[in-house]
Amino acid sequence: MVNSDYERRIAARFTTFDQDGNGHIDRSDFSGAAKALLAEFGVAARSDKGQALYGGAEALWQGLAGIADRDGDQRITREEFVTGAVKRLRDKPDRFAEIARPFLHATLDVADTDGDGAATVADTARALTAFGVPEDLARQVAAALDTDGDGKVGEAEIVPAFARYFTVPE
Repeated sequence: MVNSDYERRIAARFTTFDQDGNGHIDRSDFSGAAKALLAEFGVAARSDKGQALYGGAEALWQGLAGIADRDGDQRITREEFVTGAVKRLRDKPDRFAEIARPFLHATLDVADTDGDGAATVADTARALTAFGVPEDLARQVAAALDTDGDGKVGEAEIVPAFARYFTVPE
């Protein structure tokens, strides 16, 4: 199934979405990630930010399912994930960025504790940790996302980075 170096990297990234570790990606992985982020930042699910995050999570799930859920069972296996990435996303990071944008925008909005339109590097790390990234790695990734060195991570930095991570070999 997984033959190329690219396919091996994509297969390893499957666990990023499989939040509950049950071996497949489904809608509950996305709603669970949203719930964890809201809890981390003390934001109510019924607030505007909470609703936007859940809406973004649903949009990301629907987009990913449309790309990868080949048998239509509302679950994406590792094999479906790899096949979908190789056949439909590898050379189209902009397409994936547009699928992910509502979720990433809402995530940054929740993590933007001062309301200036971007999250601090520290709050970005908190968000990544809420999504299950180990704390040390979350701090490193958050710092790397701050490409202009202003101490903040904005949508213009995170959306293309997210797309590259999942669609383009490093």
